[in-house]
Amino acid sequence: MDIAEKVLEIMRAEGQPLNAGKIAELGGLDRKDVDKAMTKLKKEERIVSPLRCYWIPA
Repeated sequence: MDIAEKVLEIMRAEGQPLNAGKIAELGGLDRKDVDKAMTKLKKEERIVSPLRCYWIPA
């Protein structure tokens, strides 16, 4: 499983908007890797932002 899929899995499991720092903390991931994965997911329109700096799956 790549980092982007793991990020989506964490977001779905939490069920609330999360920022990159919280995703990294919950998943035991490196913050830079989470940021790269989220950039990829944003381009693919797989995540959306209901609040500034917080994201949920689309």
